[in-house]
Amino acid sequence: MFSLEIETLARLLIDEARERSLRIVTAESCTGGLVAGAICSIPGASDVFERGFVVYTNRAKQELLGVPGDLIADLGAVSEPVARMMAEGALEASNAHVAVAVTGVAGPGGGTPMKPVGTVHIATARSNQALMHRSELFDGVTRADIQEQAVQAALQALRDRMT
Repeated sequence: MFSLEIETLARLLIDEARERSLRIVTAESCTGGLVAGAICSIPGASDVFERGFVVYTNRAKQELLGVPGDLIADLGAVSEPVARMMAEGALEASNAHVAVAVTGVAGPGGGTPMKPVGTVHIATARSNQALMHRSELFDGVTRADIQEQAVQAALQALRDRMT
């Protein structure tokens, strides 16, 4: 179902989280649950995967993760502050230790000159540590290309938070 690179990253992530006794939560918009799906496709994921939030609409981001509506209205759902709030909200709404949030423009439409198709914000949060963020501009021919690259980047971002 997933590429070898994604399966490998997910397997490594699970092993590293298990070694550190850390539980993981995901908060996803443009990836629609694919990060959680990649993690859960690996046997033993239940040892470390706590839950996942698919918050595709702005309202879902507000209701499930506590992202302020005025923040979304001012900056748009595809922004660093919203990604950070999604990660923080997922951590607070779960029993996990590490969270990843993904929000972006997967295309083929919906892009703007300021936020072209392929723009993705990934934020990670870890209990009692600073939030981390990265912005990507993925180049893909299809929506699936961009989503796959976003999943891979999100898994790597989670791995980076394990240490």
